[in-house]
Amino acid sequence: MALAAALLVLLLATPAAYAVQYAVGDSSGWTSTGDYSTWVQGKTFTVGDTLLFNYDSSHQVDEVTQSDYNNCNAGNALKSHSDGNTVITLSNTGPMYFICPTIGHCASGMKIAINVVAASGNSPSTPSTPSGSTTPSETPPSTSSTSSPPPPPSSSGGPSTMNGGLMLGLSIVLGVIIAIMS
Repeated sequence: MALAAALLVLLLATPAAYAVQYAVGDSSGWTSTGDYSTWVQGKTFTVGDTLLFNYDSSHQVDEVTQSDYNNCNAGNALKSHSDGNTVITLSNTGPMYFICPTIGHCASGMKIAINVVAASGNSPSTPSTPSGSTTPSETPPSTSSTSSPPPPPSSSGGPSTMNGGLMLGLSIVLGVIIAIMS
């Protein structure tokens, strides 16, 4: 019985941190007809999350600097991807910029700017309310301990919120079953 109680406490005390995978452009994918400034609105990108770019052979994904993003310059890409199914892990805080280097695509709007924030404890990352501009500021956010935390998760029932509730529910059920069997 003591073992079952200890296991239940351990399961309930385990933090449930989940990363979110954002499919850029949702079901439409990375296309020259996407509205990526609207797509970014309302999303909080957190360290550990991933961006999934799905695209055909007429497109690519280049990670670029802010200047190259603003000027649609693919000549100095930090990283280039052309596999049609690119997953980019957001591993650092601060702004990130992506463009399609195919001639004319970036200039017609096939580019995306995001700001990646630090993970906050064991809170799952979920989309939150828009904070105004969809283009990150020129100065990356401070990573010092005096910086303000990201906004709290919304109650929209996003994928991570549902996973956290599911994990807690399964932990409780498992604990009860173990307690009954003891």
